[in-house]
Amino acid sequence: MLAAGTVAESGAKVTLFEKNEKLGKKLHITGKGRCNITNNTDVGDLLEHVVTNPRFLNSSFYTFDSQALMNFHAFNNVPFKTERGGRVFPESDKADDVNQALAKWLGEVGVNVKLKTEVQKILYDNVFKIFADRKVYEADALIIATGGLSYPSTGSTGAGYTFAKNFGHSIAETFPALVPLITHEKWVASLEGLSLKNVRCTAKYSKRKVLYEETGEMLFTAKGVTGPLILRASTYLCDKIEDSKIYIDLKPALTYEQLDTRILRDFAENKNKNFTNSLDKLLPKRIIETIIELSKISPEKKVNEITREERQNLITLLKALPLTPIATADYKEAVITKGGVNVCEINPSTLMSKLQPGLFFAGEVIDVDAKTGGYNLQIAFSTGRLAGLSAADYLKETL
Repeated sequence: MLAAGTVAESGAKVTLFEKNEKLGKKLHITGKGRCNITNNTDVGDLLEHVVTNPRFLNSSFYTFDSQALMNFHAFNNVPFKTERGGRVFPESDKADDVNQALAKWLGEVGVNVKLKTEVQKILYDNVFKIFADRKVYEADALIIATGGLSYPSTGSTGAGYTFAKNFGHSIAETFPALVPLITHEKWVASLEGLSLKNVRCTAKYSKRKVLYEETGEMLFTAKGVTGPLILRASTYLCDKIEDSKIYIDLKPALTYEQLDTRILRDFAENKNKNFTNSLDKLLPKRIIETIIELSKISPEKKVNEITREERQNLITLLKALPLTPIATADYKEAVITKGGVNVCEINPSTLMSKLQPGLFFAGEVIDVDAKTGGYNLQIAFSTGRLAGLSAADYLKETL
């Protein structure tokens, strides 16, 4: 929508093909329907939160950063608010307000929106020929902004990759990202629904290399783990799942030595209690049974009989609860797609293809992705704006 409207503002005749029955179907579900449209930060911080190919987005972010997005004239009647972590939402908490504002703007600038119109194929013969709705449409410039594969119910079926391949582009392998993880450990099922706050997740690859480390909130599921902390970790692990490991620090505010002191104190206060009844002040009730089982200390053992070695093993477990990812959930549960059109084949300053003049790319179809917090929508809007401006310039120069 932003790309199409931007080109139309230059006076060009623009047609937007939308396979769904309405515009912005995926936008409706972002931020759980609240639309975390961006993050209220500077370009440097935006780039730091991009996981894949951040340097490629320099021009896009500097052309249209988060402040430019929030001040964009199409959103004149959509007041925004900034919440924890710089996340920006409409004050109404309604994604539809953003959607309607963009749709209204498209009408004002004269974009011809064709709903329920799926593009079947695209060819080039002096002009782009777009086959859709049993017709052939011609265009002097073309922007592919079809998204990736995540949330296929919104129309993301990977069609953009097919179109790109037909023009000679290569596609970086795609994976579900910002997605729940399925783990080898079966004990997670007993904790389904348990949320842990202020824990630290460390994701390692090949036993040694730390790919990700952050503190936040996570949630156990019937088959694994999810929640903001895990979704962010998944972006680093989804293409390395076979040799990855996750460790959860249940007490990140305490050092190993401080936790040892704390446990010794708790044991001293409960020296005649069984081990199974000694961790109530330390851990959420639902996880205690699991920790006791994993510690291999008898639940009926008196705490004053627990050996130093057993206590040290318990501390290690609490500071690095191991989880073994064996797969990600599928694209139906993935917030974004990792992978896409190879950035080496796209000019980062214009987002025009290096292989086909007049062909531009924007959004998730490109091999770029970021952490949660509004950064991925900012990528979509920034690349959409730059692709639109560049396409408008291309038309002026060539026609």
